[in-house]
Amino acid sequence: MLNSDQTEIDLPPTHSESESVFSDCGGGRAGSAEDAGGIGLCAQSRVAEPGEAVKKDLQHLSREERRRRRRATAKYRTAHATRERIRVEAFNMAFAELRKLLPTLPPDKKLSKIEILRLAICYISYLNHVLDV
Repeated sequence: MLNSDQTEIDLPPTHSESESVFSDCGGGRAGSAEDAGGIGLCAQSRVAEPGEAVKKDLQHLSREERRRRRRATAKYRTAHATRERIRVEAFNMAFAELRKLLPTLPPDKKLSKIEILRLAICYISYLNHVLDV
């Protein structure tokens, strides 16, 4: 689908369009090096690779701006969201394991993360006191 800024000229040429481009370079013989000034094909017939224009656009930007643009891509956001989800799951599993080690009444009482941490501090202090006596 084309944006309002794009035209059909931006698309890669079809076979018939490329023949007309080659004919502008010197009689329709695209493979002749002397017709194209010794470079094989004329500059008009060269089709730029998709990432080449993007690389040229990014070269003039600062390192921070290039980083911001890279992070704005959907692929980067998806990968980041996946990594974050794995990190949060590991974090919650660690709290669940710690919760199993702490004595509470009733034993299956649901505790918040801050309550688990505070209870762990108190329990460690209690165990240190028991060992010192």
